[in-house]
Amino acid sequence: MLKIYNTLAREKQKFTPIVAGKVSMYVCGMTVYDYCHLGHARVMVVFDMVSRWLRNLGYEVTYVRNVTDIDDKIIKRANENNETIAQLTQRFIDAMNEDAAKLGVIRPNIEPKATEFVPGMVSMISTLIEKGFAYTADNGDVFYAVNHFKGYGKLSGKSLEDLRAGERVEVDAFKKDPLDFVLWKAAKPGEPSWDSPFAGPNHGKGRPGWHIECSAMSSHHLGQHFDIHGGGQDLQFPHHENEIAQSEAAHSHDGEPCQMVNYWMHNGFVRVDDEKMSKSLGNFFTIRTVLEKYDAEVVRFFILRAHYRSPLNYSDQHLDDAKSALTRLYTALRGFDLSDATVDWQHPQAARFKDAMNDDFNTPEAFAVLFDLANEVNKDKEISTAQRLKALAGILGLLQRNPDEFLQGNASIDLDVEALIQSRLAAKKNKNFAEADAIRARLSEAGIILEDTPQGTTWRSV
Repeated sequence: MLKIYNTLAREKQKFTPIVAGKVSMYVCGMTVYDYCHLGHARVMVVFDMVSRWLRNLGYEVTYVRNVTDIDDKIIKRANENNETIAQLTQRFIDAMNEDAAKLGVIRPNIEPKATEFVPGMVSMISTLIEKGFAYTADNGDVFYAVNHFKGYGKLSGKSLEDLRAGERVEVDAFKKDPLDFVLWKAAKPGEPSWDSPFAGPNHGKGRPGWHIECSAMSSHHLGQHFDIHGGGQDLQFPHHENEIAQSEAAHSHDGEPCQMVNYWMHNGFVRVDDEKMSKSLGNFFTIRTVLEKYDAEVVRFFILRAHYRSPLNYSDQHLDDAKSALTRLYTALRGFDLSDATVDWQHPQAARFKDAMNDDFNTPEAFAVLFDLANEVNKDKEISTAQRLKALAGILGLLQRNPDEFLQGNASIDLDVEALIQSRLAAKKNKNFAEADAIRARLSEAGIILEDTPQGTTWRSV
């Protein structure tokens, strides 16, 4: 029985899909004006893991992850680069997909772009105006009237009184209430715009605000009521809170809101040496920067080793630890024919793995199972145990490469290992054991362990 921690309920709840056997899941994606950073990597990998496990349980999953390809930062960056918005966003969409593929992320079923759904956003905004939840300001902007929605704050646990007393809110003279947020921005010179029926300058021309895009796209692809909505913890407020307000008000019937989502999931922040990652602190890392130094599977392993809701602390030491741990798992698989690796869920270790994953995707406990299996393989050399290890890890998108390829590719040295091995063999043949020992010691200092077997000498990195 799968249980998911529901941010809305603030507890783990038994997962029951709206439609038996099917899961509808929407995850807030990237704003594509720059290369993806580690925070984006965590969102991509975490919800890839979630969708993989749901499919493993037999669900037919429809996974939607949007692309924000129009906003203030995109417009600013395109102008700075003297390129069109379409050129800028497509370049970074391609880069995002390249990074995701390297991290073993399976593409979502649907990846809608915000610019493709502006008519749907205009329609939803019009409905909100008609139902009294939104208004057109004198400057042509359209705002959501927060105090008209009774449930505002239920996701974040913030009340309107608390927000007014202590939250920093955008000051805008055209708002009726400081907490109101923009749904539609009136056109400005030099910015892209779309037609709308809203009053204001330029015959209502303008562009959508950020929050409305996810409400429009999720309802279009998954319906007014769907199973799971995910994203980073930083989106819980105000973005997801505003999504609920927009969607449930727009889809209300006879004044009663229509529930938007059954389960809200949020992954934790990425921290760097125990500080929140930010450009201002100078501890900001793109995926590409990290992949210059570390194997992509090591990065995926590092992300999944922590529970998705806990903070993820990035440092070279933590990545080095992840590399060593993944090396231990791959080392256990060397020398086995694993082409028929499958899972027998009746096996105690497999059952323990399943229980862990069904407990709100408890990957730390699932990883403990993998290491226990690796220890068994190293001790007993049983092919069935090695196959079980590979098959279970494969559910998480790990350990699917040739072990020797991974181990040699992740050697922490700039030495010609094979040449040194041959030199050592020659030294041993000539009974120059001091030279042979010196070569072994040199390799050991560089992180390479030699293993002499009847079939010859093999090596692995640590």
